[in-house]
Amino acid sequence: MPVPSPVPDPASNPRELLTLGIVAHVDAGKTSLTERLLYDAGVTDRLGSVDAGTTRTDSMDVERRRGITVRAAVTSLPIADLDVTIVDTPGHPDFITEVERSLTVLDAAVLVLSAVEGVQPQTVVIFKALQRIGVPTVVFVNKLDRSGADLARTVAAIRRRLTPRLVALNAASGQGTQSVAVQPLSLTSEPVLEAVAEQDEALLRAWADGEHPGTGAVRKALRRAVAAGTLTPVCAGSAITGAGVDGLRSAIRQLLPPAPRPAGPLAATVFAVDHDDRGRRSWLRLWAGELSARQLVSVAGRRPERVTEVTVSRPRDADGTDRQRATAGQVAAVRGPSALRIGDSIGQPPARRRHRFSAGVLQTLVTPVDPRRRGALFAALTQLAHEDPLIGLRLDQTDPDAPRAAVAVHGEVQREVIATVLAERFGVTARFSELSVICLERVRGSGEAAEWLNRNGNPYLAGIGLRIDPAPVDHGVRFDPGVQRGNLPPAFIAATEEGVRAALQQGRFGWQVTDCTITMTASGYCPRQSHRHQKFNKAMSSVGADFRLLAQVVVMTALRRAGTTVCQPVDAFELTVPTDRIAAMVKALGRSGAQLDAGAAGTAVPAAAEPAGDAADIGGQDDVTLTGLIPTAAVPELMRGLPDLSGGEAVFASELACYQPVSDRRPPARKRSGVDPANREQWFRAIPR
Repeated sequence: MPVPSPVPDPASNPRELLTLGIVAHVDAGKTSLTERLLYDAGVTDRLGSVDAGTTRTDSMDVERRRGITVRAAVTSLPIADLDVTIVDTPGHPDFITEVERSLTVLDAAVLVLSAVEGVQPQTVVIFKALQRIGVPTVVFVNKLDRSGADLARTVAAIRRRLTPRLVALNAASGQGTQSVAVQPLSLTSEPVLEAVAEQDEALLRAWADGEHPGTGAVRKALRRAVAAGTLTPVCAGSAITGAGVDGLRSAIRQLLPPAPRPAGPLAATVFAVDHDDRGRRSWLRLWAGELSARQLVSVAGRRPERVTEVTVSRPRDADGTDRQRATAGQVAAVRGPSALRIGDSIGQPPARRRHRFSAGVLQTLVTPVDPRRRGALFAALTQLAHEDPLIGLRLDQTDPDAPRAAVAVHGEVQREVIATVLAERFGVTARFSELSVICLERVRGSGEAAEWLNRNGNPYLAGIGLRIDPAPVDHGVRFDPGVQRGNLPPAFIAATEEGVRAALQQGRFGWQVTDCTITMTASGYCPRQSHRHQKFNKAMSSVGADFRLLAQVVVMTALRRAGTTVCQPVDAFELTVPTDRIAAMVKALGRSGAQLDAGAAGTAVPAAAEPAGDAADIGGQDDVTLTGLIPTAAVPELMRGLPDLSGGEAVFASELACYQPVSDRRPPARKRSGVDPANREQWFRAIPR
């Protein structure tokens, strides 16, 4: 992110604040729109170009070279008496978690569509996320200057595929040419008035009584509907030529609700972490209170840390100096605290802004091209994992002589970006394996096991009994010391839990085990002792390592007896296709292992499919929407075949929904890292006390 500049002290600055997200499917033109808004506001003296790599918000080398946004970036501009902080987000599906993290800190959003491509798969995903979180949204139909642009067709597609509750605020002439012109529609014109009145009872009653509401009354009603999420304004234009951008600026100022600025205790959300030439920065959205340099901040369960610097984006001067205070409604870059992580909450942010993010379900193994750089590679990936914990970094020791880093990602492009960042930022060239799906294991039944002190070749000065039981989905792993809480020193109980959790990282088939409860049923230990007149002797006294290592053997034996089921990630999908393509699509979904919603499978026009719009909207042909579940591993191949199967008319969107048991007789297995704790004798031989 570019380093922002300070704002005047809010106490002497009555201007309203708005944190605005610019969101879109990749290549819809959101970064170009951001550049146009900055230029028109006088923040920059020239238009940045995505193709030339001169945009203000794409600060990473890889972003400039590839022409895509990888990290959310923050900048600011004024619109009349409103100070707008813009969060420019990635558009590629591989970075959807970066987008969703940013959505949770917004007051409002501009969703950008291309007038040529229309509603694309990522457009649907982002709009649903905006609705789920409750972010008021304005749609901007961009690229009216491009050949093939069609505003009417795009608005019809928005109505079909996003929301029927919309109001178009522009008309256009000269579409598809550089001389395209955009004309604003009067708020009192019949199409606008009718759309607003449908969502505002008072306005509808006045209109029905023969009154003709004025512009002010319609604007207030439209503003209320936008804030409530019951109506979506649609503006149009071209970020490249500037046509229609003034209308978008007016909509932002007049229709979107500004940030509330409550006093009280500090409440903030960490939505990004990055590094620049001055070190680590945490990006916070403040919901209440204020944050100053030298102030202590903490997240529940962690020790407080002192803030050394607070930087707030300034809309008028790109080269200002750092300021030392931020208040509610602002976005700030904070230096000092090293424990802050993406998704952390300070204080009590609004409940609707808390969101559980899903880690990538695809995995790639990373090794350095130069084996001597293995340590540097792990250090670099660790730093990247601090910035984005969802990459799920772990050490894979399948080959003890050449350990590899396992990284969770969302797709091929994210893998390529990580490789580029490693090379350019850290100077490490790395090899990446092919992507594979990350499965997990769930416990089928109950199982018990025990290893007794000084029996059956147990080399540890510890005795442990454990029982493992299945738990509900999303329960996670819970360790219960049982009655041993009073029989065993707390340090040994903690060491046992540590060993149990370490063992469950790799279950019977090599996948992580989840959704279970482990109860300690028995224990034994040798108290601290020594030979006469000598110091403590751990050769005859139990230590934490005894319990930590033995617990791994016991829990794996119990796990074998309980049994586990390998479960694969499954996406919920929504597929919109023309009616005449339904039969081909149903067959393709069947080959992919998809489960159509009830009543859909095996019919030419599935009963569960819903018409997505009027025939007139698309030249006399209905669209139909199919929904259901599909194995995540099958999504890439299905998407590659969609253009041919649908004549280029399909819109497919999916997101992780759940994990389902793999139906194969031989479920996918992953080779273990290091010693197999399920092999008791091997474990005892490999790691003697």
